[in-house]
Amino acid sequence: MFLSVFDIFKIGIGPSSSHTMGPMVAAARFLDLLRGSPFHAHGLRARLHGSLAFTGVGHATDRAVTLGLAGFRPETFDPVEAEAALTAIRETPHVTPTGLPTLVFDPTADLHFDHGPPLPGHANGLVLMATDAQGDVILQETYYSIGGGFVVTEAELGQETAPATRSHTVPYPFETASQMLDMARRSGKSIAEMKRANELVHRSAAELDREIEKIWTTMSRCIDRGLEATGTLPGGLNVRRRAPALHAALQSERGMNIAAPHTVNDWISAYAMAVNEENAAGGQVVTAPTNGAAGVMPAVLRYWLTQVPTATPSRLADFFLTAAAIGGLIKTNASISGAEAGCQAEVGSASAMAAAGLAAVMGGTPAQVENAAEIALEHHLGMTCDPVKGLVQVPCIERNGLGAIKAVSAASLSLRGDGHHLVPLDACIETLRQTGRDMSEKYKETSLGGLAVNVPNC
Repeated sequence: MFLSVFDIFKIGIGPSSSHTMGPMVAAARFLDLLRGSPFHAHGLRARLHGSLAFTGVGHATDRAVTLGLAGFRPETFDPVEAEAALTAIRETPHVTPTGLPTLVFDPTADLHFDHGPPLPGHANGLVLMATDAQGDVILQETYYSIGGGFVVTEAELGQETAPATRSHTVPYPFETASQMLDMARRSGKSIAEMKRANELVHRSAAELDREIEKIWTTMSRCIDRGLEATGTLPGGLNVRRRAPALHAALQSERGMNIAAPHTVNDWISAYAMAVNEENAAGGQVVTAPTNGAAGVMPAVLRYWLTQVPTATPSRLADFFLTAAAIGGLIKTNASISGAEAGCQAEVGSASAMAAAGLAAVMGGTPAQVENAAEIALEHHLGMTCDPVKGLVQVPCIERNGLGAIKAVSAASLSLRGDGHHLVPLDACIETLRQTGRDMSEKYKETSLGGLAVNVPNC
């Protein structure tokens, strides 16, 4: 299956790509299904399962489904309009999506959190229903939010990774890291060049570069907003935004010859935390590859552009294309979903992607780039997803800073070598898959174990 750079990097809203963006997308798809059906619906219902049920309130899944059924989409989300819509729905329990009649929907009665076993297809499942005037279900569809804002129906889930359905229409159809390296050796091209050639099958060069620039602009603006916004994050944990104070302290030390060399790690953390504090507040972010890991890539990119003397904005596309190639391999052969495989699948994937991108723009060979990704991913294996109170705040915000630091270290280590190493990236990705499969459900975004039960929630 061809995964575009714009499948991996999508502009959306916080706090979660799988729990906020995905359910909103699912609701939009259900409305499209309803528009094309012969049924005359009177009302709507929704039922959340698995991780969506256990941490849905903390991840704003209830709001996302409600707004999605009202016609909102992540890519065009307006927070002011959304708040007005939610107020109106609470006062008069109905939604009026474009192209459909007014439909009864009361979130308190028609949105159900099912805390039983998850649906069989994935930990993030939701069932959307349309009803007639008597309350009988006349149309129903099951959706799975599989991470990074990707949504599939129950029927599509079985097709998503089936080899027969994968697209081989691109010039470099690598599905594993070993295939990627072999194609790079035979073609003499970099990973970014091969990924670019694949993308150009589907869009023009001008469009590709323009849309990549848009992704970086959105990331960069998110950093800047996060470095300026102060106050307490929503949700009840009373977590204060720390990025602005950290950034101000670092700026005040510039030129004073008092900063230790490792202070650069604090700069990287400030950038990453700025993004994830914005995400926790429900702001606009870019999946990279998920919202929960959205700060890693922007932090590494900002570090590279501002603190590496050889950096040039003209190489930004190479960074994104290389990172997307690695993210696609992980998603295809393992998972980028915390609810499916723990935080190793989110921050671990993001760190591997950022390490690969940084190694590429700093002159790394394809073998060194693959090594950088492997180092970063290997040292996130086994990491659990145990958000306190179901909020994408603790440990998620700091974890992005450490993921970015690991990415820079992994790229640096790989560039000190010649690309030869013991553990192939493919083996590391397979280990991620197996570890996620064996990991207890308590540690996969259900907030039933780990820090979520050992830290006071109020």
